[in-house]
Amino acid sequence: MGQIKSIKKILKSIPTIEGNGVKLKRVFGQPHTDLLDPFLLLDNFHSKNPDDYINGFPWHPHRGIETITYVLHGEVEHMDSMGNKGTINAGDIQWMTAGNGIIHQEMPKGQKDGLIQGFQLWANLPASNKMMNPRYREIHAKQIPEIKLNNNVIIKNICGEINGVKGPVTDIIITPEYLDITVPPKTQFTHKVKKGHNVFAYLINGSGYFHH
Repeated sequence: MGQIKSIKKILKSIPTIEGNGVKLKRVFGQPHTDLLDPFLLLDNFHSKNPDDYINGFPWHPHRGIETITYVLHGEVEHMDSMGNKGTINAGDIQWMTAGNGIIHQEMPKGQKDGLIQGFQLWANLPASNKMMNPRYREIHAKQIPEIKLNNNVIIKNICGEINGVKGPVTDIIITPEYLDITVPPKTQFTHKVKKGHNVFAYLINGSGYFHH
């Protein structure tokens, strides 16, 4: 068995306003980039009040990074300067590689009860790839494999490999893993990580204990 990674830091999300007045929680950002390289930022948007998010994120530029948007509830309409446009719904992913530059906008909409919930993760591109051509991928929930382990742990594999099953997002420059994991009460989950990779976990619901 390999070495168990130790916990370096526990972060608490900070209320933040972004875009055109969208209220969200910043899980991590600029002060933690050295610790979490190549990840730059993680935002959690979660509200039942349309006033918190309805004005969205109008046209804005990105360059040299990848932005990954994962929607749990509600939907997000998007379009970009490459002519891509569409809507991602609950369980869907938008994976955008900004490369040498792209302009886009994202406009969240809640469910019938007003609920919107999701995440946006930013990943840095290596210096040698920062000027690559931008590209865009939309991955729907039905494309994301769900793996159920013997101890009833359920894993939605967005990117990476679990038990020989690969996620639908491939050909990513930084070879990340992105897993949505549900662990039942009084159950353990252990995941082998590539040597040299940084790891972070964000609790969406409930509580958990991380071995250190």
